[in-house]
Amino acid sequence: MAAERGQPGTVLITGAGRGLGRELARQYARTGWHVIACGRALPADGFETGVEFQPLDVADPASIHVLAERLAGRPISVLVNNAAVRSPAPGLDALEAKAFLDVIGANTLAPILMAKALLPNLRLAARPVVANISSRAGSMTEGLLDDDDDDYAYRCSKAALNMATVQLTRDLQVDEIVVLALHPGWVKTDMGGPKAVLPAAKSAQGLRHVIDRASIVESGSFLTFDGKRVGW
Repeated sequence: MAAERGQPGTVLITGAGRGLGRELARQYARTGWHVIACGRALPADGFETGVEFQPLDVADPASIHVLAERLAGRPISVLVNNAAVRSPAPGLDALEAKAFLDVIGANTLAPILMAKALLPNLRLAARPVVANISSRAGSMTEGLLDDDDDDYAYRCSKAALNMATVQLTRDLQVDEIVVLALHPGWVKTDMGGPKAVLPAAKSAQGLRHVIDRASIVESGSFLTFDGKRVGW
């Protein structure tokens, strides 16, 4: 069995090649965790010691299935569904069906398929957690407060991911697997854009703390990187 949560175990992070995912991989590795960093390609500068790269295209269900086959029998204490995309051209006038569905596939369907595929690995760990990196942009009550983001697909995909988090909570409670929807803040990454205000290091540190201290009582919660509750 893996160590108790908060103690070094194995964490799998999708979208770990850059941005917030890369920072999460870096911080987990520095604190003694074994990190399985997943992405479509190994970053040119590689990863730190303690980080194992596994190729994964979350938009391809077959790729998720093959990853699960490669990892069969290995306990995973924390699954961080971080990989996400945005629309190439946001706004109602630019909305196209295929682009919309591509965003839904990567941001909503993929985390569900990851949880399903890696459920045997999570069952092998002590106090496992599925952490879905969501966004306040998908909140029905808070998403439009001081937020003029007009990316329909991104907003809808995160709202759907929040519902998936609640459904996964119900389905995985028998295994005492904690499932969380987490808002990372407006992070200074390529996705966050030039106006973002939160350093990736601070967001990652906060997310790790929330994940580490989460108990089954918090399962199904929608929380910010600093532990505050977000309205659905």
